[in-house]
Amino acid sequence: MSMADLKAPVLLLAMPQVMDPFFYKSVVLLLQHQDEGSQGFIVNRPTGVKVGEILEDLEIPWLGEESSLAFFGGPVQPQLGTLLFRNDDEDEATAETRIEVCPGVALTQHLGDLETLAEEPPPAFRLLLGYAGWDTGQLIKEILRNDWMTAPVRNDLLFNDDPEEVWQLAMESVGIDPAQLPSWTPNNDETSTN
Repeated sequence: MSMADLKAPVLLLAMPQVMDPFFYKSVVLLLQHQDEGSQGFIVNRPTGVKVGEILEDLEIPWLGEESSLAFFGGPVQPQLGTLLFRNDDEDEATAETRIEVCPGVALTQHLGDLETLAEEPPPAFRLLLGYAGWDTGQLIKEILRNDWMTAPVRNDLLFNDDPEEVWQLAMESVGIDPAQLPSWTPNNDETSTN
């Protein structure tokens, strides 16, 4: 695979041997893949932090579900919030502050958009903290090492109500039965002798 073979947007599915705690069984929405590097957002890692608590710190009232959690988007700039949401009715006034990810899905980092969406949250909505990034050539090396599978972007995977199920559903979407993959456990060289 070369740089040109990988086209964003695409989903990256971490294979079981990826033991990095940030990426273990993660599903990443890859949005940029260029010579300088690659960038995306993990979409299946809820945090323990409620969206309302984050917005309260920003003095923005949250009128959505009280239990809505922010998601861990990746280890780079974890203080940076990005909204990923279904964008069925495009408002021309905000079109310049939003980036269309794929048809009907947009993202924004604009505070005005956050205030608007907090007043009337769309049914499919994620507040992502941080992002995932790769240096030049790093992601291709990881793909060639079989650390990642690619899958088409699907809304039901981006906004699934059961984040634990997203990885399995994403694998099945490309014809892989996760139960047939080798299981990996963290490398424990020391065995106890009781």
